[in-house]
Amino acid sequence: MHLPHQRCPLHDLPDTPEAYDAVLADVTEQALARLTPEGNLEHPDAGDDIGDTSLGITSLLALAWQRGRDPRLPEAVRRSLAFHLRERVYSEDNPGYPNLRSTDSGLPYARYVLEAGAHPIGDWPSTVWALLQAVNVLDAADGLLDDGQRTALTEVAHGYWRWLTEATFFNPQEAGNQAIGCVVGGLMLARHLPASEGARVRSRALELYTDEIRAHRVRDRGALLPPEHGGAYDNNYGPISLSFLAQAHRVSGEEVFAEDGDALGRYIDARLTSGGFDNGGPRYSEQHSGFESVLGLRYFGARIGSDLGRYRGDSRWGRHAVQRDGRIDGHFAFMLVWQIQDTTRWHRTPSAAPVRHQLRSGTVSVAFDSRMTPALVEAAGTYYLPAAVRRQHGFGPVMDGFLLCRPMGEVRVRDVRADGLAAKLVTKPVVGRDHVLRHVRSLYVTDGTSLWVTVAVERLDGAPYLLSGLPYAADDGDRVRRVAEGEVASAGGLRLTHPADQGPDHFDARGELTQEQAAFALAADPRGYGNPDEGWRHLVGSTALEADPAPGAPEGLHVFAVRYGPGGAFAPTFETDEQGLTVRTEAFTAVLGDPAGDAAGEPVLTLSA
Repeated sequence: MHLPHQRCPLHDLPDTPEAYDAVLADVTEQALARLTPEGNLEHPDAGDDIGDTSLGITSLLALAWQRGRDPRLPEAVRRSLAFHLRERVYSEDNPGYPNLRSTDSGLPYARYVLEAGAHPIGDWPSTVWALLQAVNVLDAADGLLDDGQRTALTEVAHGYWRWLTEATFFNPQEAGNQAIGCVVGGLMLARHLPASEGARVRSRALELYTDEIRAHRVRDRGALLPPEHGGAYDNNYGPISLSFLAQAHRVSGEEVFAEDGDALGRYIDARLTSGGFDNGGPRYSEQHSGFESVLGLRYFGARIGSDLGRYRGDSRWGRHAVQRDGRIDGHFAFMLVWQIQDTTRWHRTPSAAPVRHQLRSGTVSVAFDSRMTPALVEAAGTYYLPAAVRRQHGFGPVMDGFLLCRPMGEVRVRDVRADGLAAKLVTKPVVGRDHVLRHVRSLYVTDGTSLWVTVAVERLDGAPYLLSGLPYAADDGDRVRRVAEGEVASAGGLRLTHPADQGPDHFDARGELTQEQAAFALAADPRGYGNPDEGWRHLVGSTALEADPAPGAPEGLHVFAVRYGPGGAFAPTFETDEQGLTVRTEAFTAVLGDPAGDAAGEPVLTLSA
């Protein structure tokens, strides 16, 4: 069973001028065959996200004409633009729309669903999208539109802007991608208005970004991020926000967009596994966008010097939005326009700088959450999620049903690279049910092919074990497929357990249900509107790898040792002396200093092959 959305890395899609000309040629033929006598370019099956779609295809035809001067296109552009201006611009309030600041404003907007009152909640982003499609048409208007159409479209676009920023509350869905998109629309619109009015619109756009978006950023994993649907980051919409930040910087030159895009780009880089898999977010737990992410990932990947293009996109939307029959839909067309116009090339090599919330080398990677607990592990092509035990989620020692991974104090990190190895030592103070403060030292070492994890903690009572992850998915080349096991070895006993209880709050990796579906089933609101991250936190138990303590641990310590990925015999040894805990495996020798750290309290780690 393959995951439906995470397919090929986006940098695998050809992005030469010739490739994009071929994309536009295909769009042209589809559009000319679809164009109705009224000028409609909407897909016949389109029902929602429809208010901007015909205009989106119009903008693609305008770009195609600009690049190739196909003589069939000017008439198609004018007819389809006339259709949008005549049939898809609404000025009477949509019944039931809850976010108006002033009623009966008469300002134009675009509808998410055409039927009055059917689904008005989506009108704000639909109007943002329509504004962006409109300014793209205006950018290509020279020699294509007559003065009457250009003037009418400019007035409608200005009206869209005013409706978004005056008649309604700004960003009513708390969606960073929508909000930044609105700012981009204002910045692009300003260039088509008389100088004084254009300056006001530009100033207002920058003010909105500063006061309504930047001032409300949310911190996650050390980064300040534009909030997405009430959360810090969504792995579908976050890269779309990155694309909007790229376009904002391209059209305005304002350094703030570059700074914030760099920060978001580095955050995405730390989240992503080497194979480009990611999951999590307050809107879509493991869905990935396609062409909508290309501009931002490519633009900021080049700026920060890392291979953000490894992000796995939905290749069904690899070039443009499509309906179920695979034929083009104009939704999000502005992103295709911008990525074609941008000449940035993909940066294809990883950043060499150590990152606090990631360990990555070769085909192995560990992404850490804000508590420095692994959020996602990749080794030997398998992706491991944090497992769940008694409503507790993570990786770490379990004592009497209590998971020791939540820090009670400062978490210290030391990165070391030596002899072709990359390592990260995490020292975390934790408190168990007995209220005793303990120091959990977790060492992660990789040679780029396998991952060794060693966890040392003061000796625990009973029969502790190491919760070592939930094997969930595997890299299958161009696709990601579900799995329920991985290549793992342990110095002690190793078990792959599955929940005995069945039901929505227990996740069995052998079942057909995806993590996203299970998370939405546990969310408080309907699928698509609920928060899957919140839902997943209600998970009671899951499939889990459980590793027993390794034999031969020094007195007073429990040591757990697990290897993810290929290798021969796995029989690590441990000893302590005045330097600390020495761990020897078939691949490396590491010395973990005293939990108290050096003179500044920072962890001490030495490593050799």
